[in-house]
Amino acid sequence: MRKLTTLTAALLATAIAFPAASAELRIGLQDDADVLDPAQSRTFVGRIVYTAMCDKLVDISQEMKIVPQLATEWNWSQDGKELTMTLREGVKFHDDTPFNAEAVVATIERNMTLPESRRKSELSSVEKVEATGEHEVKFTLKSPDVTLLAQLSDRAGMIVSPKAAEELGANFGSHPVCAGPFKFVERIQQDRIVLEKFQDYWNADQVFLDKVTYLPIPDTTVRLANLRSGDLDIAERISASDAAAVKADSSLTYADVIGPGYMAMYVNVGNGARAENPLGQDKRLRQAFSLAIDREAINQIVFEGTAKGGNQPFPPTSPWFNQNLPVPARDIAKAKELMKEAGHETLDVELQHANNTTQTQMMQVIQSMVAEAGFNVSLRATEFATLLSEQTAGNYQLSRSDWSGRIDPDGNIHQFITCEGGINDVKYCNPEVDQLLNDARASTDDAVRKEKYDAASVILADDMPIIYLGHQPYAYAIDNGVTDFAPSPDGMIRLVGVKNAD
Repeated sequence: MRKLTTLTAALLATAIAFPAASAELRIGLQDDADVLDPAQSRTFVGRIVYTAMCDKLVDISQEMKIVPQLATEWNWSQDGKELTMTLREGVKFHDDTPFNAEAVVATIERNMTLPESRRKSELSSVEKVEATGEHEVKFTLKSPDVTLLAQLSDRAGMIVSPKAAEELGANFGSHPVCAGPFKFVERIQQDRIVLEKFQDYWNADQVFLDKVTYLPIPDTTVRLANLRSGDLDIAERISASDAAAVKADSSLTYADVIGPGYMAMYVNVGNGARAENPLGQDKRLRQAFSLAIDREAINQIVFEGTAKGGNQPFPPTSPWFNQNLPVPARDIAKAKELMKEAGHETLDVELQHANNTTQTQMMQVIQSMVAEAGFNVSLRATEFATLLSEQTAGNYQLSRSDWSGRIDPDGNIHQFITCEGGINDVKYCNPEVDQLLNDARASTDDAVRKEKYDAASVILADDMPIIYLGHQPYAYAIDNGVTDFAPSPDGMIRLVGVKNAD
């Protein structure tokens, strides 16, 4: 018995001298995030980082349903113009200030009034938000808006520390302070974003990682090589051409899920001087460009059959897809006819795209396809955050970008093409489209909403300020040391409950 006691003491001493190694997770991202401020940002990878750092009022389940997060309950008034939310108690921000109704009011008002905010159109139906108790808030709407809960499940509903927001203002992204499972440590542009576990998180018992590092690696081949060498634990959006190799590697796990978003090209039709070109001013040329593209061939060549061709902001499998506007087949003869009607045998077009492997390959395929109709496309590859900045500034003619999609159809269309839309980089403005989409927001009847979206899609398919290309899956390669990770349909990487044994 004494020998056992001595051995136990020795083991305890060893444990004290050599504490257990901390659990770290390194995630390879396809792009670098833009500003880390939920009010200002717009990148997909930024949302991935926020999923670990910034809890929202409500979240999205694996079944794409709205579920509680910082709000535990909610209810609508009978007329649909008031939303009352009960807030979770005992929650702290990363700066140890309390989360309460006043913090929610401060964040929502900041999202609605900050000059740099991109959330304004998402919250445009909100007349006011007020604290009706220490842990209760009420949203009063100008008119019924069935999409509001969906907006609050994303950046518009990420609640930030009022103290940090006031101190930092528009520079909040230099040191973001939220109420999520991980808190901000450091960021080096184009290199890494580092977070560490927030010990006072309200659900800390289910957080098994001590540190998370996000590493932007645009080249999918390099991203996968870093995973295999042990420098990464998860690689997101791996190339379809690498899927078979990942599945065959006994040290890795492959996972994928089809999301609700889309791939598209944005045509500058009204955003500054660079819109003053034939493609931006003549819809016949945009229609011709679209008809010269073989979407199914892109699916096979670039995505090895894993994507779906598309021509709308909703995939063909979505109930919101307008079946009367099927995905068009390639028609070079018709494209040339439209070109001729517009007074052009050939047309020079500059197309900017992100400098990652998959997009580069896709743009090269499209460059070759549209050349047969007379479009001389020059490609300009750039870092993704820069691409978005150029879109905002109007410094582009044609720009290729993805949208990760939202659970409510409004999130895939309204902010992109309404006159005052927060991400309307093409500066398209059609009052008839605005009216249809605003009416769709106000209705609680899905049949009425579908009618409005269908009518808008007919106009947009003719004007074509956005050329939709299709819908791709989110594919992941994961080291076998990582357990309890499940890909989410919205493409976010949720880390609560995830473990890493390596």
